[in-house]
Amino acid sequence: MKSRYVFLVGLPLVLIFWSFSNNPLKLNFSSSFTKSSTTLNQDLCDTDAFIGPVIDLNYFDVRYYSLAITPPDSFMTFREALAFKESQGKFWKVNTLGYMGKYQFGMTTLETLGVTDSLRFLRSPRLQERVFIKNLQYNHEILEPYIEKYAGKKVGGIEITESGILAAAHLSGAGGVKRFFKTNGRKANRDAYGSSIKTYMKRFGGYDMSEVIEP
Repeated sequence: MKSRYVFLVGLPLVLIFWSFSNNPLKLNFSSSFTKSSTTLNQDLCDTDAFIGPVIDLNYFDVRYYSLAITPPDSFMTFREALAFKESQGKFWKVNTLGYMGKYQFGMTTLETLGVTDSLRFLRSPRLQERVFIKNLQYNHEILEPYIEKYAGKKVGGIEITESGILAAAHLSGAGGVKRFFKTNGRKANRDAYGSSIKTYMKRFGGYDMSEVIEP
């Protein structure tokens, strides 16, 4: 009776082992991964063609998105601090005035930078990051004489730095920053929500922009 019990218990195990040995279960993720990877690479190529090369940054390096291992005065810290002020870092956010994305760009600025499809812009974090850098470089080129003249000095009670000027330009455009300096800080533009050039210059001053701004 005991041997019969052992046989009945062991038989299913033998059959299971036999079925796997003759027709092993294959878990093949390669095809789906290859497909998604190909799609992603195509999206990135499309983005490069759409906005143009800006700077060689590794968007797949986790350090690019981590503040825990970056200096407090780094470009990455500047970028994320500004993004939090603008949208709490939300790529899909659109405010009541139609400004959109992580950095709250308006369509006029986006079109100046070569972006005409707002939906595509909102759907692409990579595109938003590249546009942000391109806008910084665009404003820097316009405001370079003011940066060279005023950096390290105090205007309107604010210590002027390169990053502060670029943050202020992000808020009110290069024209608003020029007006601030031409009036010796007496006229500081505010946006519709009350944020001022002076606030941005002070709050975002002192960051190292050399990672994205060529000397």
